[in-house]
Amino acid sequence: MAWDTERTRRRLRDAALVEFAARGFDGTTVAAIAIRAGVNKERLYNYFGDKRTLWELVLATELERLAAAVELSEAGLEDIGEFAGATFDYHAARPELGRLLQWEGLQGGEPADVTRRTAHYREKVERFAAAQRDGILDRSVDPAHLVFALIALAAWWQTVPQLAEMITGGASDDQQERARRRRFVVDAARRIASPVSPDHHESP
Repeated sequence: MAWDTERTRRRLRDAALVEFAARGFDGTTVAAIAIRAGVNKERLYNYFGDKRTLWELVLATELERLAAAVELSEAGLEDIGEFAGATFDYHAARPELGRLLQWEGLQGGEPADVTRRTAHYREKVERFAAAQRDGILDRSVDPAHLVFALIALAAWWQTVPQLAEMITGGASDDQQERARRRRFVVDAARRIASPVSPDHHESP
């Protein structure tokens, strides 16, 4: 029977995602990934070269999935709340990405694929800046700070679920609590980023 190369690569990628999210790059071994995937570790080397290449691929794949999920939700910058809500939905369904990013920060050194990822985020900042120029988003907010703040607002619930539970008293797997958190994220994003109405005046 012919070996299903793509299926094997996918199994190794999926296994690596679980291991890296749980233990980080330094704490994960090639042997552990291979055992979880049920594949000889020599195939991992044949397909991916080394652990560093696989780490970068796993992280890049999750970031691409996030971008696609938000795009497919049709949540655009015209409704910054739903844009943040779609980001929250992805992180709630796939908390591994937040863990990968947290491990990357803890490990120090140069981030994986830093040039391409920086370009990706700078393009996102420019999109936000363009939306500000078009009057869709509040012009008084630094667009780079806004991008970072919305990511943190949407993702931090899953990155530190124990803290969220202690503060709110609700568990992350409670669907009603998750819905409340999402509503908060949507509303908070709109409050932070939406332009102030010209006829709005603060109370003295």
